[in-house]
Amino acid sequence: MTSTVAPPAPLWTRNFNLYFTARIMSVLGDTMIPVAMAVAMLALGYGVSGIGYTLGAWMGAFALFVVFGGVFADRFHPRPQMIGADAVRAVIQLSLAAWIWLGHAPLWFIIAGSAAGGIATAMFQPGLASLVPQVSADLQKANGVLRVSQGLATMAGPALGGVLVATTSPAVAFTVDAATFAISGLCLAALRLKPFAIDRSGSMLQNLRFGWDDFRSRSWLWAVILIWWVLGVFVWGPITPVGAVSIIGEHGKAAFGYAEAAFGAGSVLGALVAIRVRAGRPLLAGGLAMFLFPLMPLAAALTPPIPLLMLGYAVSGVGWAFWGVQWATTIQTQVPADRLNRVSAYEVAGSILAVPLGQAISGPATHLLGVERLLLLATVMSLGCAAALVVVNPIRRLRAAG
Repeated sequence: MTSTVAPPAPLWTRNFNLYFTARIMSVLGDTMIPVAMAVAMLALGYGVSGIGYTLGAWMGAFALFVVFGGVFADRFHPRPQMIGADAVRAVIQLSLAAWIWLGHAPLWFIIAGSAAGGIATAMFQPGLASLVPQVSADLQKANGVLRVSQGLATMAGPALGGVLVATTSPAVAFTVDAATFAISGLCLAALRLKPFAIDRSGSMLQNLRFGWDDFRSRSWLWAVILIWWVLGVFVWGPITPVGAVSIIGEHGKAAFGYAEAAFGAGSVLGALVAIRVRAGRPLLAGGLAMFLFPLMPLAAALTPPIPLLMLGYAVSGVGWAFWGVQWATTIQTQVPADRLNRVSAYEVAGSILAVPLGQAISGPATHLLGVERLLLLATVMSLGCAAALVVVNPIRRLRAAG
């Protein structure tokens, strides 16, 4: 008797094509914002503190509301929630563009718009994890391809934002940004999905507690989040506002966009490698790759010639993307599907909750330590975080599902 092996399910189905487009457009829009915002705040005279407060408002609002976004996605359905979030984000970016175009936008308005955008993104983000299993049968390949798309967007978004603010104005950049969110929403609306298991048992507070219980029951999950708190305060928080001041001051406005684009290019390469590597201990493999990540704050601190600056950012992106694929696949395969939105929301909130704190204190810390010393401290702390990922037992020993 002969046995036959079923051919692998095709990845590029209609649904996955639409989801892929929505994902890359959404990330493109998100990655344009820091560059456009940083240049706009400096041009308006609000300085490093203004950049930190504005980006911190976005990140803080996102972190505070994303757990509610996860509960809403489980109680109803993630897709309409994500479409509505895209619509709100498009309106917010158009509003920012209009006020900057018409005159000197006040700081309070920019901060309020950033906070509203963070809340909308908090409603969008949790559904990303649960939609991947609905549009693809091969999760690792899908996550790898999506990480490639994220890398491409991370490469194109800052570069496009840098070119637009250098050749036109931040208002034009925000207008283009609004268009990316509109396209994302239209693609999500066109998806044809199977019936989604909806859990409406219990109250909102009970669902929040159930999600928290699921989250804390997995030691590998909360151990990574604790490490990400350190990374958020000392690295991800200051790297955009302080890195922007360092690079723009040395090489001009467009150079910051080029550096961020190089990070995106490295992310593409890292994701392509991750598609091929099926590690038995995925978080250990990702932790080893994270030793490449400190090259980004190091390059921002030393501000070498632009080719070396871009190389440092690119190599850093390789490590970051490889880790990202291993982490996303681990979450989606280790957490039951009917709890994935809620647990993912706690994971996302925990991952970035410390970032707005780092952004808010980046201005005062710069005055205290100086730009170069603060970025060198970020380099040392990111090395320590990479070491922790490969030393902590629950992270190191976790094996791939199946």
